Amino acid sequence: MVSLQIAQEPAADKLLSDDPFALLVGMLLDQQYPMEHAFRGPAKIFDRLGTIDPKVIAAQDPSQFAELASTPPAIHRYGKSMAGRVQQLAQTIVDDYDGDASKIWTTAGSTDELLKRLKALPGYGDQKARIFAALLGKQFGVTPDGWREAIGPYAEPGSFRSVADVVDGDSLQKVRDFKKAAKAQAKAAAAQG
Repeated sequence: MVSLQIAQEPAADKLLSDDPFALLVGMLLDQQYPMEHAFRGPAKIFDRLGTIDPKVIAAQDPSQFAELASTPPAIHRYGKSMAGRVQQLAQTIVDDYDGDASKIWTTAGSTDELLKRLKALPGYGDQKARIFAALLGKQFGVTPDGWREAIGPYAEPGSFRSVADVVDGDSLQKVRDFKKAAKAQAKAAAAQG
């Protein structure tokens, strides 16, 4: 059994480790918001709704779910708009995977198919899909043939580029440092060009 330490809170990390949809929601929320806070979002939904079941979430009244998601402490700095994205994600899981988020990767025949499925999810672009696929490979052992090559730098062993590499507080800091250095490098390149 995998024991993630992304949220840096035992209950939130247990939910992420045990529930594939919670993990997808955490990844969805990981934008313009500190990583560990984003990955605590699913636990906040669970605590308030009593479940993280995509069927239940998809069926919620959108305005009531937005209130639930934006009540402090909110699931994201943009709690109401992200509530809509979470419901869209839940509906996609219900419609395309019979409510079982793990089918995205357990029934994918290749890394290319896995990436295609992830990119088709609401709120998931190419980069987010690659990071999530790297997380599945590095921490859950989901490694279809050629996964490192298909995923790219996020799949490199020993790198500290993304959430895929977070296994404790030290690695979380290394990922933060990497992202900070990458932003500074991009800013410097933009200033020169």
